[in-house]
Amino acid sequence: MDIATLLGLVIGILMMIFGMTFSTDTMSFNFLVITDSFVDIPSVLITLGGSLCGVIGCNKLPDTINSFKAFALTFKQPKADAAEAIRNIISMSNIARKEGLLALEEAANGVEDEFLKKGIMLVVDGTDPELVRGILETDLSCIETRHKTVIAFYEKWGALGPAWGMIGTLIGLIKMLKDLDDPSSIGPNMAVALLTTYYGSVIANWLCDPTASKLKVNNDIEMMVKEITVEGLLSIQAGENPRVIEEKLKSFLAPSVREGLNGGGPGGEGGE
Repeated sequence: MDIATLLGLVIGILMMIFGMTFSTDTMSFNFLVITDSFVDIPSVLITLGGSLCGVIGCNKLPDTINSFKAFALTFKQPKADAAEAIRNIISMSNIARKEGLLALEEAANGVEDEFLKKGIMLVVDGTDPELVRGILETDLSCIETRHKTVIAFYEKWGALGPAWGMIGTLIGLIKMLKDLDDPSSIGPNMAVALLTTYYGSVIANWLCDPTASKLKVNNDIEMMVKEITVEGLLSIQAGENPRVIEEKLKSFLAPSVREGLNGGGPGGEGGE
């Protein structure tokens, strides 16, 4: 589980609750103020309902459903692991060096990564290297496009939240101005009008923007791992030394991660 996402959401809401309920005069908390001052059903309907309808209208229905499902991915650790991908490639390169490319077909049976398995089978089948690269990069591009569709969904929702909050505020101000003959209603009406702006800001800054950013991070990790896979498979197909392949692929990693990568053993065997 990605604890960072959970911490961000929980601590964020706790800080808001703290700000709503804490009184500096009495140095105490009054949780009733939340329902009294910060909950207004019409404002929720205008801001949440309006922004949701807007973002749904901007997307195809299947994309909308997939985007809601993708929210759960922000709580999960990405399956993609660059260091593990390099270890797999080095292992494959040693097999190919000792037993030939055809031996990779049997090794591919134990591979769970469909992208890697697809690349291995293309190499085993003797596909032209440029065609292998083209097929895998097309696959990679399509995956990234699907990811960007989901990311754009949350970015759009984050933009529409404050916009619909402002619409709600305008509605509240209009109602307030129509009742100016009753000065006692101005304060409460203004508070309700401002609530929609508050809700819109919460939607954008507590939910949508962090979600879009986390999905971008996960996408970047997955794309890097798949690029490592493409370069590694093409290097194996070209018959490069496993040690050379390892050093080439390590360039994708941060220096601190490179030192912790235990690839010396397999690479060393290939350096005969």
